[in-house]
Amino acid sequence: MLTRTVLATSAAALLASAGGVSATAAPTDIRAAHPAAAPAAAPKPCAENALTVKAAASGQDHVLRLSVKNRSARACLVSRVPLVTYGDLDGAAVPFPLSGSSTYKLDAGKTAHAAVRSLTASGDSDARSVGYVVVAANPEHHGKKFTAAALSEAGGLRVWSPVTTLWQPTRAQADEVLAESDGAGIQKV
Repeated sequence: MLTRTVLATSAAALLASAGGVSATAAPTDIRAAHPAAAPAAAPKPCAENALTVKAAASGQDHVLRLSVKNRSARACLVSRVPLVTYGDLDGAAVPFPLSGSSTYKLDAGKTAHAAVRSLTASGDSDARSVGYVVVAANPEHHGKKFTAAALSEAGGLRVWSPVTTLWQPTRAQADEVLAESDGAGIQKV
């Protein structure tokens, strides 16, 4: 026991003198330091089964309202842009405003909102009709399928150059952002 105390005191004195502190100021009772509180862990991507994804008719022609709710007890991350695909057509709705690859933090129990316009006035002649839309919060997720009939479009969803907003904290903000678009991913001026 004496050997450990002498070694610990000597080591403390050596470290203290290396830092410009006198050896007499070094403590002779070496105790385990209390670790500082660990910083909160950064949120991880949301598990698909922790989310509730919804799509609903908006009351406006060719516009759907989307939402994603985090049902888990912890904040998690979804893609900044909802992944919206129509039937078996190639591609997905284009984000507005244009956005790179980033994430949106969804706190526990909270919901994010987006709006998607499936058809622009200029695309009427080229529009296709599909029987369903798939919405995913992350590209790695399978997404949730919504039939045209469930979205009050019994004749099918007409689509040409669809545009989606980024996730927003409120439905009103999602509607406002979509209204700023001319429907082709370009801001109205």
